[in-house]
Amino acid sequence: MTESNKPSLEVCLSPALLHLFDVKNSIVVIIDVLRATSTICTALYNGASRVIPVASVEECVNIGRAIGGITAGERDGKIAEGLVHGNSPFEYPREFVENQTLVLTTTNGTKLLHMAKDAIQIITGSFPNISAVCEYLISQNKNVILGCAAWKDRVNMEDTLFAGAVVSRIKAHFDVNCDSAIAAETLYESAKGDIYTFMKQASHYQRLAKYGLEKDIHYCLTPDGANVLPLFRDGELIAG
Repeated sequence: MTESNKPSLEVCLSPALLHLFDVKNSIVVIIDVLRATSTICTALYNGASRVIPVASVEECVNIGRAIGGITAGERDGKIAEGLVHGNSPFEYPREFVENQTLVLTTTNGTKLLHMAKDAIQIITGSFPNISAVCEYLISQNKNVILGCAAWKDRVNMEDTLFAGAVVSRIKAHFDVNCDSAIAAETLYESAKGDIYTFMKQASHYQRLAKYGLEKDIHYCLTPDGANVLPLFRDGELIAG
């Protein structure tokens, strides 16, 4: 807690900066809007029993084989070699994922999840579950770090925008003494009228659009399409 008796709210713009934050005394929100954390909440919303995030494709294949799970993931925006399914939320409708385990590996998001393992609690956030994330953070009354997965440690637009959207919604309940939180909120306020158009200048938009994934981008930037809270416990994400 800070001197104001409100918990702190901070934004970590890249995994490369996470060591500068007090992870052990905070709830950490993992943010990988395009597309890992959007896909995670969608799969859980559609009835997946759990999502197991793993670092490597090899680990993904081995765990999936051992438990009879769905192996999924991407590298640089494309389905990873050796996996059947990718990182699109549209690949995981209820009739496919209900009561299934999804084993997922992604370029950026799963790495940050494991880096934050000492946190009080880890949850994942993106626009499709923004309300669930905000309600949870307010209810817990604990320090919060909004951790952006970024792109290979380089700050990215979409995760910063989501962090800013969360700051905008919940800042009255927190002490915000963090320049990156203020910067993220300022970016969000300038973009919120039409986030999709604003995002067209972003590098990851262009990367995914090249593969014809504009529909994914639209979904991942739209609030509350899969409003469930993924909680990370014992190496897996479950619906809270």
